[in-house]
Amino acid sequence: MIQTGERFPKSARLRKRRQFLSVQRSRYRIVTQHFIVYARRARPSALQIGITVSRKVGKAHVRNRVKRLVRESFRRNQDRLPAGMQVVFVARHGRGEATLEQVTDQLTSSIMKLRKRLEHQPRSGRGKSC
Repeated sequence: MIQTGERFPKSARLRKRRQFLSVQRSRYRIVTQHFIVYARRARPSALQIGITVSRKVGKAHVRNRVKRLVRESFRRNQDRLPAGMQVVFVARHGRGEATLEQVTDQLTSSIMKLRKRLEHQPRSGRGKSC
């Protein structure tokens, strides 16, 4: 049974194209074995993720498996991850063979590294707020 704190609510997802593009245009990214991970600042209380898996990764069942692994890894670890970020995971070409443990390790380590980089980023005073 899934506990209430381990759900993956809509508020924790990036759902619109402009949200994905906004995160991917940021200059903060990390390349891991299975993913390219982009991040940007967001509301202090929010940690939102988006997942992109192109057809280059594999057939539909492979792409769906990659997305399931990222969602499950995030769902299990969201209490341990820092808030205040929007993160997009882009699956790399031919990387459909990842295990849950590999995805979890890459998800947590890349989010923590990106969080440290974002903490050193000065807040821009122009435009819209996150």
